[in-house]
Amino acid sequence: MEKVHFGVEDDIIDPCWDNVFKATFTKDTPESRGAMNELLSAIIGRKLTVTAIAANEPPVWSINERQIRYDINCRFDSGELCNIEMTLYPDAHELIRLEYYTSKLFTGQEIRGVEKSYTDLKHTYQISLLVDKPVVNDDEFIHHFQYYDIENKVSLGGRTHIITIELSKIDRIALKPVGDMASTERWAVFFRYSTDKDKRGLVNEIIESEEGIAMAGQALLTISKDDRERARLTSEYKFIVDLQSKMVDARREGAREGAAEERTKWEDVVANKDATHAAEIADKDAEIADKDTALFEQSAEIARLRALLDNV
Repeated sequence: MEKVHFGVEDDIIDPCWDNVFKATFTKDTPESRGAMNELLSAIIGRKLTVTAIAANEPPVWSINERQIRYDINCRFDSGELCNIEMTLYPDAHELIRLEYYTSKLFTGQEIRGVEKSYTDLKHTYQISLLVDKPVVNDDEFIHHFQYYDIENKVSLGGRTHIITIELSKIDRIALKPVGDMASTERWAVFFRYSTDKDKRGLVNEIIESEEGIAMAGQALLTISKDDRERARLTSEYKFIVDLQSKMVDARREGAREGAAEERTKWEDVVANKDATHAAEIADKDAEIADKDTALFEQSAEIARLRALLDNV
């Protein structure tokens, strides 16, 4: 393939937008398919070939319907399954979400029938590239999760895999010489800094270092220079961000209303307590006043009787 180079003036569309990520890796072109094979091989750690891609939305050639999740379902030539997604804004409970979708991907395999058993279940991989914020509380940018015995540190040897790549953690990796970077590190730096013109030299050096990244770069460059598709992808991204913003605003407004309601309830409770206390005090005051009146009347009667005695 021809040499791929991002020029200083090239306005590269962000591959960290989930819809752009999908557009880059699911087109029916040699560059797009080749880039997908190389990316997944680098992440999983062995040579893989994608034989089928099942998209959750309409073909990326014409993005007209507005969806939120742009994950890509793949099947390898080995029969193994993979779901990969770029997540711009990770969920507050992202790891639980990933576990849920991993289990659905694994249990979605059909093994009913007299000629099948549990050993026919294929390995499944849930891969999530996380952009906005870290979800694992350490400094490592990539994690590969499987079931294991916590007490004895023994792996279950299961067939479900959750792999997270946290792009917010790679600033220090970008300081390494490209030749010293692992393949996954090069891919992560490519995704993170493709739009950063100050890092254009680093990105081009990475593109030159790996054919798979060069193919992804070519697909991304083609999208960036296609005014019509760029406009559609940008519109799609705006819709997602607008919807995300509205959801956040709604949650915040709900929280404010909830707090105001709680304050009102608390004020009502306090007011009711104050009213109750006032009534109790009034009752006590009345009781004391009655006793004072009785004592006054008794004192007056005693004075009258003494006066009578004095006149005897």
